[in-house]
Amino acid sequence: MKQASKKEDTKQRILDEALRLFSQSGYDAVSVERIASAVGIKAPSLYKHFKSKQEVFDAIVSETYRRYDTFTDGIDVHVSESKADEKVFDGISEEMLAKKVRQLIEYSLHDEYVSRFRRMMTIEQFRNAEFAAMYSERYLERLVRYHAGLFRALIKSGTLIGEDPDTLALEYVAPVVLMVEICDRQPEREAECLKRLEAHVRNFYRTYSPHMVKKAEKRGGNCRNNRNADS
Repeated sequence: MKQASKKEDTKQRILDEALRLFSQSGYDAVSVERIASAVGIKAPSLYKHFKSKQEVFDAIVSETYRRYDTFTDGIDVHVSESKADEKVFDGISEEMLAKKVRQLIEYSLHDEYVSRFRRMMTIEQFRNAEFAAMYSERYLERLVRYHAGLFRALIKSGTLIGEDPDTLALEYVAPVVLMVEICDRQPEREAECLKRLEAHVRNFYRTYSPHMVKKAEKRGGNCRNNRNADS
């Protein structure tokens, strides 16, 4: 039992050190020998756990996705499946939406495993076509596709105002991606970026929520009536 536990511990340390090195130097620049040295073992010992560096990378991908999905499940958001979130966001309040988005972003920025993985992918997307495709799918296309699917359902249910969910998804996602990228490059600007991101989320909600639009129209009508009365 102890031997199995030790084996799993070594396996996890290999993944942790490999990800740390990949996020600092890039995938291609890090050898199996360098990973083994960081763990405190010899390369032949590493091969007892993983057959190749590619297998190490594949395990890192699986572990990163598992961690992210576990966290998002905990706050009742499922970014990989928009249909699962339709009921969550149908009629959601502005405050709850802002809270959920902040939780997601703060987790993405502060979970060491998730943030290191994103930094590694950011480095490698310009060096390797396979990594570029994976980066685009994970951090861009998947998010747009998820939100387009979610917005399509919310427009149909009357929870969201709009005619083109694909364009709405681009409008919503682009500032989110931008703020995360700024934080990755300049961590000292996190508070500023989170504040701007919250303003974006609230503005989007007030612009496309039927409830908020009706409130705004009512206020506008009252203002016009008051001006007419004064004149």
